[in-house]
Amino acid sequence: DFLAFSIGGFDVNDDETAGEARLEYRSDIRLWLTKPFSGLMVNSDAGVYGYGGLLVDLFVGRRWVLTPSFAAGLYTDGSGKDLGSAVEFRSQVEFAYRFASRSRIGVSLNHVSNASLDDVNPGTEEIVITYAVPFSVLRGR
Repeated sequence: DFLAFSIGGFDVNDDETAGEARLEYRSDIRLWLTKPFSGLMVNSDAGVYGYGGLLVDLFVGRRWVLTPSFAAGLYTDGSGKDLGSAVEFRSQVEFAYRFASRSRIGVSLNHVSNASLDDVNPGTEEIVITYAVPFSVLRGR
């Protein structure tokens, strides 16, 4: 399992991009090909998004990992972008380099939308850099 730290831009497809930080727990429990994860995103406009979902690690050689994921969660916009609904869905793809310690550094692009649950559904895109470290490394094993 991993603890992932991310920093980057929220609403990068708009003129008023906000800063963003995330913390994610990525489980090592396998559900067929997928693994569950959960996280919390905060942005510099006081927006908050708590979410959970499933991811798949696809290895490209020994060192590269492509990780598509899908999550659902609750969003509050603070003083930032109104996404139309408290319920929001996130689809993401991450491409990361894996070190010998199994820690990873990568870049992620995602889309957050309410999937037309509300008449207002502007959606947004985010780009972040992520450092994910295995819990075994954090515990010194």
